[in-house]
Amino acid sequence: LDPLQPFPPLKNDNLLRAARGEEVDRVPVWVMRQAGRYLPEFQELRKHHDFFTVCRTPELACEVTMQPLRRFDLDASIIFSDILVIPQALGLTVEMHAGVGPVLPQPIETPEDLKRLTPDGALTRLTYVGDAITMMRHKLDGRVPLIGFTGAPWTLLGYMIEGGGSKTMSKAKAWLTKYPDDTKLFLNLLTDVIVDYLEMQVMAGAQMLQIFESSAEHLSKEEFLQWGAPYLRRIRDDLVDRLTKKVIPLVPLTLFAKGAGHSLKEQSELGYDVLGLDWTVDPVEARKLVGPNITLQGNLDPQDMYRDAGELRTLTTEMVHKFGKSRYIANLGHGITPQTPITSMEVLVEAVHKAL
Repeated sequence: LDPLQPFPPLKNDNLLRAARGEEVDRVPVWVMRQAGRYLPEFQELRKHHDFFTVCRTPELACEVTMQPLRRFDLDASIIFSDILVIPQALGLTVEMHAGVGPVLPQPIETPEDLKRLTPDGALTRLTYVGDAITMMRHKLDGRVPLIGFTGAPWTLLGYMIEGGGSKTMSKAKAWLTKYPDDTKLFLNLLTDVIVDYLEMQVMAGAQMLQIFESSAEHLSKEEFLQWGAPYLRRIRDDLVDRLTKKVIPLVPLTLFAKGAGHSLKEQSELGYDVLGLDWTVDPVEARKLVGPNITLQGNLDPQDMYRDAGELRTLTTEMVHKFGKSRYIANLGHGITPQTPITSMEVLVEAVHKAL
């Protein structure tokens, strides 16, 4: 994959400008899970194709990535994929069960089970993501930037030990005290694969990357600084190091640690360009903690998308005013939920663009 392949020139670069702290002509907005279940055309496509088949088929992944852009004046696209493609590449079965979400029928239960993982060649089992990114860059024709992403080590470890999503993460948290050395081994193994994976995404044409530490909310501040932050720092440092050595232009990196509002100052010291905030964090407080040189992303409560248009417009406008026009990317504080009305997305996008 040649990162210098001739892609169409970018027409709307507000997202990248905001990430780098440059002036924007309007506040950029995109939404986590914007290509997804709230869109009838996505549901229609899913009637014919299994979830992971869509992820693994570049034409289908691109079609789904494009769907929200046909409806809304968004300032970014994000490649359609899933954070659990990494556990799959490491040899675990991941199934998507209707009404339940992801299920891993043979989870990692003891340190002995780590021997089942297949890190060698994991990247070769993820090339379909790179293929989709390259194809998508051409399909976008420079309309908006394309974001690539990955799950973070602690979050992936949680899914792999719990066997799916968990409200308590009790099995994964038990590892932290019961098998601390094996936990470090596990997290380092995941970190290595993640760095390979992100490098591949940049080579394929991703113009920005987001690292989803979606399960940070299950860690205390002390635990996050021990089991989250060091690996997040290494992802950033190793990736920058590799791209620099290959003379490949760096892309902005976003860290979204959901529920880690307790550690915003520490997150701001990890080297990321953008920090995503969930809806529990006050924008003004966040800015004080992270200082003027980091871009903030967020953070409307996804539930506010169910309010009437007038209320939603007011809340969105107030949010943008709190963050300001400089170093800000508008988004929800977590992924958009499946029953969200289409009209709410229209209101959100328009209100962000008109707010300042």
